[in-house]
Amino acid sequence: MSKARLSEKIVFIGAGKVATALALALKSKRNIVQVYSRTNASAKLLAGKINCTYTNDIKKINADADVYIIAVKDDVIAQVASQLKVKGKAIVHTSGAVDMDVLKKASANCGVLYPPYSFIKGRKLDKNVPFCIEASNPSVKKQLSDLVKDVAGKAYYMNSAQRSQLHIAGVFANNFTNHMFVIAHDISKQAHIPFEILFHLISDTVENLKHQSPVLNQTGPAKRGDKRTLKKHEAMLKKNPRYLALYKQISKSIQQSS
Repeated sequence: MSKARLSEKIVFIGAGKVATALALALKSKRNIVQVYSRTNASAKLLAGKINCTYTNDIKKINADADVYIIAVKDDVIAQVASQLKVKGKAIVHTSGAVDMDVLKKASANCGVLYPPYSFIKGRKLDKNVPFCIEASNPSVKKQLSDLVKDVAGKAYYMNSAQRSQLHIAGVFANNFTNHMFVIAHDISKQAHIPFEILFHLISDTVENLKHQSPVLNQTGPAKRGDKRTLKKHEAMLKKNPRYLALYKQISKSIQQSS
């Protein structure tokens, strides 16, 4: 690793799951000088793990760093960026849904470092995690590309519009899918059936995606047009109108996609 990358100072703005995973992955490879969080306890906790200073006062953020990584809720990214007094420094956020342009008032050197990855508390970054990069200029692009290399990730370059579409796709693929698992778990629990019985089915569904298009992997009563089974399922779900409505809507969508 070059001395330039080691000497480059980084400040993390935010101390949640994304910031923590990135900071820990970079701990031994980069010079992280400060952590900021709205709560002193959160800032102190992460700073202790990576041995740097911390603050919960945005006015006391180190102004001498080279890269500022904003890893906070989407709705407050623009507000946080507007309070930074670091003109000319590289400022990036980690959101999939927020345009890069919200950072331009804070600095002309801005970008996005978005990992479409399921961040769970305490989980370390895997190797080859995808990172979607957008940058306002070649210099920032190189800085972000180097950061991805240092965490053993895989870089993909795209603009804000593409990243927003990817984020929507990710919501369907991850958030909505997990909600289906929540419902499946609830139905299993009500019937006194171990949820683990479904583990192979779930893992096989994901594994099959590596081999062919999900369109070709679609199975089930809606795909086959098994009207009696569909009606039976609907009757079983009548006691839970929310599950019934979802079942009907998703079955209809499957049939329309066939």
